[in-house]
Amino acid sequence: MQPVSNVTEPWTVAGDGLRLTVRLTPRGGRDAIDGVETLADGRTVLKLRVRVAPSDGQANAALIALLARELNLPRSIVTLAAGATARLKTVALTGEPEELAARLRTRLAAC
Repeated sequence: MQPVSNVTEPWTVAGDGLRLTVRLTPRGGRDAIDGVETLADGRTVLKLRVRVAPSDGQANAALIALLARELNLPRSIVTLAAGATARLKTVALTGEPEELAARLRTRLAAC
């Protein structure tokens, strides 16, 4: 994994907030943000893991809860935009893009 300062950020600004590209590992032993990774195709993703299995949407719900908790955001502004059954997902964060990006940068600095 490369340091955050040397990779492109895993989010883009959207009209109503940010779109965050996530690589989720269900049954990961713990709920955690593992940092930023560049995939073989050059895409940058935020690596997350959750304890629950990927059944009945439990891993997606845990993903939303984890991001809301780690970024100190209400769950209502964190939604799954794409990739419900895939490992790579797009999460929408609704709000002021600069503030959301600052929260992400602060949290990722601790990884």
